[in-house]
Amino acid sequence: MAFRAERLRVEYLENPLGIDERRPRLSWIMESSGRGTRQSAYRILVASESSLLDDDQGDAWDTGKVVSEQSEHVEYAGAELQSQKPYYWKVKIWNQNDESSEWSFGSWSMGLLRRDEWKGKWIGLKSDVVPNKEVQKPSVYLRNEFEVSKPIKRATMHATALGLYICHINASKVGDYVLSPEFTDYNTRVYYQTFDVTEMLKQGGNAIGLTLGQGWYAGFVGLWDFQKYGTDPFGLLQLNIEYEDGSSSYVATDADWKASFGPIVSSDLIMGEMYDAGLEMQGWTESGYDASAWSEPNVNFDYKGYLDAQCGPDIQVTMKLSPRKITQVGLRKYIVDMGQNMVGRIILKLPANAQAGNRMTIRHGEVLTREGELYTDNLRNTKQLDVYITGGRGNETYAPTFTFHGFRFVEIDGYPGELTLDCLVGEVIHSAMDVTGNIETSDAMINRLFSNIFWTQRGNFLSVPTDCPQRDERAGWMGDAQIYSFTASFNMEVASFFKKWMIDVEDAQKPTGAFTDVSPHLPYSTISAYPLVGSSGWADAGVVIPWNMYRIYGDKRILERHYEAMSRWIRYNQMMYPQHIRWNKPQYGDWLSIPAADLIDEMHGNNKYSAFSTTPFEVFGTAYYAYVVNMMRDIADVLGKTEDERKYASLFEEIKATFNREFVEEDARIKGNTQTAYAMALFMNLLPEDKREQAARHLVNRIEIEDWHITTGIHGIRFLLPVLSEYGYDDVAYRLLQQDTYPSWMYTIHEGATTIWERWDGWTEERGFQNTLMNSFNHYALGSVGEWMYRYMGGINPVEPGYKKIVIQPRINERLKKADVSYRCIRGLIASKWEVTERGELDLQVTIPPNAIGEIVIPLKYGSTISESGIMAEQSEGVTLHGRDDANAIYHCQPGTYRFTSKT
Repeated sequence: MAFRAERLRVEYLENPLGIDERRPRLSWIMESSGRGTRQSAYRILVASESSLLDDDQGDAWDTGKVVSEQSEHVEYAGAELQSQKPYYWKVKIWNQNDESSEWSFGSWSMGLLRRDEWKGKWIGLKSDVVPNKEVQKPSVYLRNEFEVSKPIKRATMHATALGLYICHINASKVGDYVLSPEFTDYNTRVYYQTFDVTEMLKQGGNAIGLTLGQGWYAGFVGLWDFQKYGTDPFGLLQLNIEYEDGSSSYVATDADWKASFGPIVSSDLIMGEMYDAGLEMQGWTESGYDASAWSEPNVNFDYKGYLDAQCGPDIQVTMKLSPRKITQVGLRKYIVDMGQNMVGRIILKLPANAQAGNRMTIRHGEVLTREGELYTDNLRNTKQLDVYITGGRGNETYAPTFTFHGFRFVEIDGYPGELTLDCLVGEVIHSAMDVTGNIETSDAMINRLFSNIFWTQRGNFLSVPTDCPQRDERAGWMGDAQIYSFTASFNMEVASFFKKWMIDVEDAQKPTGAFTDVSPHLPYSTISAYPLVGSSGWADAGVVIPWNMYRIYGDKRILERHYEAMSRWIRYNQMMYPQHIRWNKPQYGDWLSIPAADLIDEMHGNNKYSAFSTTPFEVFGTAYYAYVVNMMRDIADVLGKTEDERKYASLFEEIKATFNREFVEEDARIKGNTQTAYAMALFMNLLPEDKREQAARHLVNRIEIEDWHITTGIHGIRFLLPVLSEYGYDDVAYRLLQQDTYPSWMYTIHEGATTIWERWDGWTEERGFQNTLMNSFNHYALGSVGEWMYRYMGGINPVEPGYKKIVIQPRINERLKKADVSYRCIRGLIASKWEVTERGELDLQVTIPPNAIGEIVIPLKYGSTISESGIMAEQSEGVTLHGRDDANAIYHCQPGTYRFTSKT
């Protein structure tokens, strides 16, 4: 039986360069087509030279043959890793029969592990432009030349910026990233990137060109303001060259570089970019360029924050879209429909005979008005406007460098010719995480919903989990992120993405222990009276996301790293709410819920934003308080902190008792009587056992009163369908999923949505567009229903962390004929594909990855005779009957692919 280790990863990344984890974790997936395949042992070799591996020598680490099933998070335990050094590794594995695989190979390199290894200075060129909503600062161009006079063994570049940078060596762009470095609280931390540029250097004269944009550092970012961290961008670069003769040299940014402004007249992530091709400096990134008119750079202060190696995935162009339709709406004015609400930029080709000085504006919007015009009112202060002025050199192509936009429609005004479909392409930009999940069903609308969820994640997982990608915000709102984090993990491999973001979350934590509502921290940002700190359901992300990452990836280190920060958050709550009722004012509650018709008069009015949450704040806040304390109990248990576990268990019971005493009546009615109140209480295990079924009936009653419609906001929606399924109301869950009148997911699709809307009523036939102050058409929070689609419709559930044990229990309902759901977990592919045939029989195909245990739950309502690949299921290889009752048959399955058929 053929098998081998595949998808080798170091700290979740493939062959990463310049990491700074002193004890990185190595992972792989065991690939095998057979049944019952398990890893019984492994051997890892790590060497300082790749040639040593060819001779089976690991001068850095040789584990020997380790008897273990572990294939994820194997912590490096060899010789001390050296700064700036490359490491090469290979792994072989043994199966359950003690047969060995071939070797599989990977690599990584270490970054600059000590601050004194950075030889360069932060340099830039300060502009006297005073930025405002109409005018932004220009980009900065920096260059240097150097000689190479002997053969090179290895050349490594480390680069970063306070702002954004693009680097060229000898006229070629370094790397395939865009918008680097990532968004951080620059007062605390900035990340650098590492590149192998050996093949880019040449003997003789060489040149480096570094272009700087304002980025998150000095431009507009989050909540209507700009220059939250600094006023001008600065870059830091170091090129280390190792020669074949054993000597070395370096090139680094300093006062000897040259600086200039250039064709990027202004750049801003939110406002847009202006590019004047007439100001281009041909050859400026090549040796021999005449830079005599350039200036000396400004040398910045010595940056005092952490200078760390990037630990998340690069932001990249991940795909390209061709336009669907072009409509001419005026003289040289066109509206382009990309067919999909996307995030990124367009690349625009101009006619070969375009004359110099032609000014063209490119505006971006998500939707059109009834009159067919570009709708931009919901952008608030954002422009999403790019301007291109032609240089007249022929065959010009424009793509903005230091901005991105959220849009489906593009208005191009001033195009110097006839705009046709082959003149432009849309580039989709986001943090380049591997796609791990897919859903396809017999219902085209459900398939469209899944697509909308996926596209919304693409658009908003860009360095941080942004709330929206188009208006003047684009901030890391923590409430949205924590409720969506499980859905996110099914769609993409988000482990390294959230590893980075949780560092942002802890960096933003206040000295009191309060987590902020937005991370990275945004200095001087408030919304009216809102301090953006400590809100229930938002700040709680500081506990929820690390726990979810542990459940999904088996990542214990993320719990260890943030345990003290999470503990401080609980201590803060104990100080603030000694009576256990969490009623912090102001807060957001179940944001953007819809008032139920019979509850409008009961809505509390103690807060300016109370209309956005129909569930009482004290109910919502206390439920979340109990929820995260219970998580802390589990986290303490995982980390072996026995005393803390007892403490949190006791605190949870006290909060739970308070919740029931204050908010729950004898008949299990919960204060507020909202769908969200019942869904939260049941999901979070807050009710005594004798009241749960009754509370579930109240929940269904609340839905029926609304004629089978949803009234929850962004929090309640994550809990609603899972609770319905857990309490036996799958039919109600499917009915809500497929509801196609307002408010519902399918209603938005009928109205043309290709992404998830911020609010149920973003646009309605009766009222048109919602209030322009808060009406995004690309907001992932309401897409957290994706978790139910994977875990209940597909039935894929992790029972043990890292999917070591998997339960496959699809909730099959007559409203859907078939579903094909797959997810590649950290151990390999999990698949659940079911169909109810015309004869009323169930056909279920399941895949369990190597090194996992599968439990398959098959409903007997489609027939009590269950076969697997043509024979009685319990007689099939790898299948064991675990139990059977009137409703289900339960089978334990070894790794492999199975096909169960249930019939009478």
